[in-house]
Amino acid sequence: MISQDNTAVHAHRDDIGSRMGMWLFLFTELLLFGGLFFLYSVYRFLHQADFHVAAKELDIIIGTFNTAILLTSSLTMAMSITAMSRDNKKLSISLQVVTILLGISFLINKYFEWMTHINHGIYPGSNDYLSMDSGRRLFFALYYVMTGLHALHVIVGTVLIGIMTRFTVKNVITHDSYVKLEAAGLYWHLVDIIWIFLFPLFYLIT
Repeated sequence: MISQDNTAVHAHRDDIGSRMGMWLFLFTELLLFGGLFFLYSVYRFLHQADFHVAAKELDIIIGTFNTAILLTSSLTMAMSITAMSRDNKKLSISLQVVTILLGISFLINKYFEWMTHINHGIYPGSNDYLSMDSGRRLFFALYYVMTGLHALHVIVGTVLIGIMTRFTVKNVITHDSYVKLEAAGLYWHLVDIIWIFLFPLFYLIT
């Protein structure tokens, strides 16, 4: 009995340690993007007119659509965790797959949005970019860096959820052991929260 109790305690501590480790990792991610948000705020204050003009060149409809996609994906990810906690494996897998598809949809939209700007000559190093005022160049430099870094996180999150889906199929993740799925969900929610800040900064505040 003592051995069994000790095993249960250690398993519980491992779960707590995993969650704490994930929260610490997410905190470092917040520091990274927080620094970029602060940098954006400073440059926007110094170049308000140029940022105002540059922001009008972004497509609010695409930005809004991508926001809806990510918010929906957060919902499906949360529902997949709830389904797993209730021992509904098939539903959890289905919702994880939907989350992956939504993440891919976001990336496809972002790709076409970027390509539209690139085809118009708006990218660092192009002649059109170099002919812009310094404020507009800063805006688009920050736009590519921050949305590109976010897109990279979306790719990582999509792959991570794909791994969790495989673990669920293989019964590595079960209704009484789904900490890994929770960790993936926390990461995905962070990705969504970051976009919720990026969207108004670049698309709405003009």
